[in-house]
Amino acid sequence: MASAPPDHVVGRVSTVLRALSTRGDGASTSDISRLCGLARPTVHRLLSALAEEGYVDRDRHTGRWYLGPELYLLGEAAAPRYDVTQQARASVHRLAAATGESAFFSARRGNETVCLLREDGDFPIRSFVLYEGARFPLGVVSAGLVLLAMLPDREVHGYLSTVDLTGEWGAAHRATEIHARVARTREDGYSTNPGLVVEGSWGMAAAVFTPAGEPAWALTLTGVESRFRPDRRRELGALLLKEAHALTNLLRSRQA
Repeated sequence: MASAPPDHVVGRVSTVLRALSTRGDGASTSDISRLCGLARPTVHRLLSALAEEGYVDRDRHTGRWYLGPELYLLGEAAAPRYDVTQQARASVHRLAAATGESAFFSARRGNETVCLLREDGDFPIRSFVLYEGARFPLGVVSAGLVLLAMLPDREVHGYLSTVDLTGEWGAAHRATEIHARVARTREDGYSTNPGLVVEGSWGMAAAVFTPAGEPAWALTLTGVESRFRPDRRRELGALLLKEAHALTNLLRSRQA
């Protein structure tokens, strides 16, 4: 049997590593197989090869897999170019302190968003849809919606014409529905997710841009529906835009 082409193998390896990155407590081979939609023997073969290079690690007692030390070292090497969490941490803190809600910082990775930072405010009722390491497709949750909305029309149409988000995320994520929310987000300047992922759990987000003007990150506030009434949404939106603008300018000045 002919071996898989290199780009196919790289795609599978990337899928396995991304799936493993969502499991902070580790994962079994079967877990990763299910998350990736790949056959268990294929996943085991990929994980075993990655373990030999130090990209994943396996607990001898439980058999669970974890991201390995080599990825940590590579991440440390890449951090100076890509890691902006230290700059974002102050914005996340100010949003949580000013609103009492949970505040987040997420990054765009291809057609997904990845949550990098979370800080909870002092309001006792919280939403747990977002957490550090959580991944969502563009167009899903407020961070994914605002980053999608800030892309050029051709990219928005191209993306929504090639994905079907309804299977996992429900009818509210039909392309026509997302297009309508994209338009509203562009009008407001920030996105609003009215409990579309978990009923009663609302979110709002504003985009943070690279020095080249590309939407690459998002600041988010989440909470229960009663805390996101129309008059307060305007207040929260203004705070998000203020912090997103300040962080964008900070990142621009850092590169100058």
